[in-house]
Amino acid sequence: MSYVDEVLAKVKEKNASEPEFLQAVDEVLNSLRPVIEKNEEMYKKQALLERLCEPERQVKFRVPWVDDNGQVQVNTGYRVQFNSAIGPYKGGIRLHPSVYIGIVKFLGFEQIFKNSLTGLPIGGGKGGSDFDPKGKSDNEIMKFCQSFMTELCRHIGADTDVPAGDIGTGGREIGYMFGQYKRIRNLYEGVLTGKGLTFGGSLARTEATGYGLLYLTNEMLKSNGIDIAGKTVCISGAGNVAIYATQKAQQLGAKVVTCSDSTGWIYDSEGIDVALLKEVKEVKRARLDAYAAARPSAVYHDKKAEGSNVWDIKCDIALPCATQNELDIESAKTLVANGVLAVAEGANMPTTLEATEYFQNNGVLFAPGKAANAGGVACSALEMSQNSERLSWTFDEVDQKLQGIMVNIFHNLDAAAKKYGFEGNYVVGANIAGFEKVAEAMLAQGVV
Repeated sequence: MSYVDEVLAKVKEKNASEPEFLQAVDEVLNSLRPVIEKNEEMYKKQALLERLCEPERQVKFRVPWVDDNGQVQVNTGYRVQFNSAIGPYKGGIRLHPSVYIGIVKFLGFEQIFKNSLTGLPIGGGKGGSDFDPKGKSDNEIMKFCQSFMTELCRHIGADTDVPAGDIGTGGREIGYMFGQYKRIRNLYEGVLTGKGLTFGGSLARTEATGYGLLYLTNEMLKSNGIDIAGKTVCISGAGNVAIYATQKAQQLGAKVVTCSDSTGWIYDSEGIDVALLKEVKEVKRARLDAYAAARPSAVYHDKKAEGSNVWDIKCDIALPCATQNELDIESAKTLVANGVLAVAEGANMPTTLEATEYFQNNGVLFAPGKAANAGGVACSALEMSQNSERLSWTFDEVDQKLQGIMVNIFHNLDAAAKKYGFEGNYVVGANIAGFEKVAEAMLAQGVV
């Protein structure tokens, strides 16, 4: 049995109840086989893969808070500090009812390689809670965030672990968490990213993940002789990533015709109106049926009633920007049948392994999330730099740095794929390019 197979068996036995984490480990380790086989004896002796797949630290804690009716509520909080070989832990905080340790571990594991690909000195981590901010008042969200940070503050710091936003955690939540951290620790430091512009936040951070997705997608298309201008794009999601991916795609000359939320999706034949989408989702915090009601060219589809999704629409480029495993094999077959040219992941692992392989086997350009959606964490690291320097860069300065980082990520993963004989396989390329840097740092630092 090969070293990779030995480790996969151990990880599956030890984490049997965590399918998302197992899926991420399986995808990464299998794609690393050519690198591992060249160094198998050394890596095995150093138990490098076992250390890579085991978090350095996992924290689970109770989060009690009082709702507006005076009732005490209790949620569970998590922080998984996965790997600090190349820098302090960096990764978002997800607030969603689906959050449990397996989700947080899968996200933290992916973050190791994503952060490495940026070329910036940040390690991998992730956190969250099963708290659902939907339907809660600002006061209830503040109470939860303050309680959550009361425990989390013991484990984070500007040079230790720097959390950021994720699903359910936007500028409002980050602000409440930062205020509580500052109050308890009596420190004004860059401990959280995604902060407001008046207290250490970075310009372009809001746009970064969506913009970065398009910068990498555009570079991938150009490198394969395809012009993004004039192409039809389907996007899932209607949050931060989806909104700004739509905006940048349209700036580059593409036409985005779909977006979705947890209850339904819209098809807009004239192209998504970004200003209206922002009004509906960021200001009113409403469902997408409100967009369709205000836009004659848009048609709203209820997911439960119809069982349909955005991938049923014919497009040239598909950008899944919602959540894990949203794009399955059936949707992949539909997209391929409709002539899709490229798929790039704006969310974390939104495409199932089966669907990913189907795209690759059918000649579709495929950019994995650990590369394609790295713009958010890249800009977060730029926010960390500005905080350390007590400086604030202009929007254009940050945006130019972001674009440079995303273009470099594509060329690094492209080169890694070619080096090991997998030209065009950007999943393998991303995993190898991210892994090699982390592995070298881990070996240099000894058995820790």
